[in-house]
Amino acid sequence: MRPSRFTQFLMAASALFGTAAHASDNPAMDAAVKRINDGWAHIRYEVADRGTQYDQLEALARSAEQVVARYPGRAEPLLWYGIVTSEEAARASMLKQLGLANRARGILEQAQKIDPSIADGGVKMSLGVLYYRVPGFPIGFGSTAKARALLESALRQDPNGMDNNFFYADFLNDEGQPAAARAYALRALQAPVNPARPVWDAGRRAEIRTLLGRINAKLHTA
Repeated sequence: MRPSRFTQFLMAASALFGTAAHASDNPAMDAAVKRINDGWAHIRYEVADRGTQYDQLEALARSAEQVVARYPGRAEPLLWYGIVTSEEAARASMLKQLGLANRARGILEQAQKIDPSIADGGVKMSLGVLYYRVPGFPIGFGSTAKARALLESALRQDPNGMDNNFFYADFLNDEGQPAAARAYALRALQAPVNPARPVWDAGRRAEIRTLLGRINAKLHTA
């Protein structure tokens, strides 16, 4: 990873996380997780000011932590606590970014230990994005090899998911493989519309089209 990207290491990555929230055996927990999910989507896609985003994410992270405490040993709340913390890192000052990114990784690793298959591979995808967006040693914990393994594992679990394809496309484009990236970005756009999560669905599709624009620019100038 290039250290110069550290100032923006999660701005795209934590757009990141629209991983699907599937019903579990605990409807009350599902409702609490969905409130975190919807709060994240609102802040990410409907709040324009970065400082306001950070303040609201900080409050949402506290709420997510409370949900984790209410449902100990469950991976779903941990996944969303990690997602919100990742987004918080993206909006934080330089002094706070790496600390929050490390915290997000730790939270997501806890979720992975409990249930690596939740949210159609969302926990593996989320960790994979952290590994390719955070700089590597000696600045951070980034690792292209770990990122690739995690993202490909998430894709094997849900090969047609919008997020899994989008972030693998973004990763491949970053790694200088725009032709391969384009195929995955196009597959991401083919995912069915999710009427239960309209803010995330519209926001993610806009990001995929932006990524396709960057990919096509590379291909046309190659």
